[in-house]
Amino acid sequence: MAATRSRVAHLIKQLQRAACQCPTHCHTHYQAPGLSPPGKTTEYAFEMAVSNIRYGAGVTKEVGMDLQNMGAKNVCLMTDKNLSKLPPVQTVMDSLTKNSINFKVYDNVRVEPTDGSFMEAIEFAKKGAFDAYVAVGGGSTMDTCKAANLYASSPHSDFLDYVNAPIGKGKPVSVPLKPLIAVPTTSGTGSETTGVAIFDYEDLKVKTGIASRAIKPTLGLIDPLHTLHMPNRVVANSGFDVLCHGMSYPISGLVKTYKAKEYDVDHPLVPHGLSVVLTSPAVFTFTAQMSPERHLRSAEILGADTHTARISDAGPILADTLRKFLFGLDVDDGLAAIGYSKTDIPALVKGTLPQERVTKLAPRPQSEEDLSALFEASMKLY
Repeated sequence: MAATRSRVAHLIKQLQRAACQCPTHCHTHYQAPGLSPPGKTTEYAFEMAVSNIRYGAGVTKEVGMDLQNMGAKNVCLMTDKNLSKLPPVQTVMDSLTKNSINFKVYDNVRVEPTDGSFMEAIEFAKKGAFDAYVAVGGGSTMDTCKAANLYASSPHSDFLDYVNAPIGKGKPVSVPLKPLIAVPTTSGTGSETTGVAIFDYEDLKVKTGIASRAIKPTLGLIDPLHTLHMPNRVVANSGFDVLCHGMSYPISGLVKTYKAKEYDVDHPLVPHGLSVVLTSPAVFTFTAQMSPERHLRSAEILGADTHTARISDAGPILADTLRKFLFGLDVDDGLAAIGYSKTDIPALVKGTLPQERVTKLAPRPQSEEDLSALFEASMKLY
C-alpha cells in the first residue's frame, strides 16, 4: 500500500514538471501540499464574473415579470431620445405596465456619454429613490445607468471617487446597489455583462471610466429582434467594438466637428466602434511580431487566403485584409477623414497614456514614440 502511494506521488510530481506552468490554465496550484513545483510560492485563482444572460427572440417581454419577482416597486427606465420612440422601449414599457410595475422614464442619455451627462442621470436617479433600474439601448445607455445606480446608492460620494486612476481615485465600491436589468439594442459593446462604465472626461478631453464588478447588471436580456431597428452605420460601428481595445479613447474624446453618419445627435460624435477600428490596421501591423500565427489566423477568419503566406508578413496581411473589409463597409478613410491632422498627434498620444487598463492588454508594449507612429500611420487607411 505504501509503495502504491509512493508511485502515485512520484507520477504526480512528474506530471507537474512536464505540465504547463501558466497560472490561468494549469492545475499545479491546486494539488496537495508538498507537491508544488520547487520555488513556487505564489498562489493563483481564476474566476469568471459576468452577469446572468437570457437570450431569445422576444425575451424583452419578460422584463416586467423579472422585476416583479425582484420585488421592485419603483423602477427607473433609462434610454436615449431616439430609442424612446422605437419598439424596443415600447416593448419594455408594455411589459412593466402589464406587470403593474411603477416606473419613470429618463430618455436624456447622451450617445457617447460625458461626465456631465452621467451627472445629469445621477441626479435624476437620486431624486427618484428607485429600487431597480432598466437600461434599454447601446453601451452608452447601459453605462449611464450603471453610473446612476452606483452614485444614487452612494449619494455622499464625490464623482471622481470611483473613476479609474489616474484620472479619478479608483476607490473600491463597498455599498450595495439596486438590481439593474440591461436590454441591449446593439451588438458589440458587451456592456450588459461587464462592471465597466465608460465616459468622456470633458476637462481632459479623454475617455475614462468606472470599473467594478459591483456595477454589473443583474440580468442581461439579449433580444435579437432589437437589432432590426438599428441604422446600417450603427450596426457596423457597434460590431467594430469587439475587434480591438486602447487608442480609441482620445479619438472620441478630442472630436472637433465630425458627426458620424446615420447618428441623429446634436453634438460632434465619433462612435466608439469607429474610433477603435480606424487604428486597427496600424495596431495589428505593430503587434504581429509578438504572435504572427494568431494574426494570420485572424486574417484568414476575415477572408484572406493565407495558405502561401510567409509568417513574417502576418502584420501587413492582416492590415490589408482589414482595409478591404473596412473599405467595403464604407468606413471613413482614416483619422484625417474625421477631422484630425498630424498636429493633433501629441494630444492623441497624451490621451492614450492614461488608458493602461486596456493598452496593457496588447501583446507588445508601446512607448510614446510608438503611439505617435501608430496615430500617424492611421491618418489615411486606403
